[in-house]
Amino acid sequence: MTSSSGGFEANAASINGSSHLLVELAGLLYAGRPDGETAVMARVPRSHQDVSAALDSFARFGNDQYLDTVSLLAALATKLKVAGGDYAQTDSATEDAFRTVLEKGRFIPAEDR
Repeated sequence: MTSSSGGFEANAASINGSSHLLVELAGLLYAGRPDGETAVMARVPRSHQDVSAALDSFARFGNDQYLDTVSLLAALATKLKVAGGDYAQTDSATEDAFRTVLEKGRFIPAEDR
């Protein structure tokens, strides 16, 4: 199921494969999430209070951005999976309609019309 129009091309297998890659990437990112222990090693009394506060702020911001990235990849994978399913349905319906025309249609030469 491949189609092309105006320089754009769609391939259902590629769409499906890409959605699986995004899910795998999100899973690998989540599995390699930042270690919370590293962030707390520089807290008071091991470091100055200002350093500890700055590190805590940075670690919270970084974790928030990290979780947003993982969530975004998972959401994109879901949308891509849905788009691939919709494409396959549309492609199948178009193929069925075209097959019906070929099987049940009848050729009438132009001079006989």
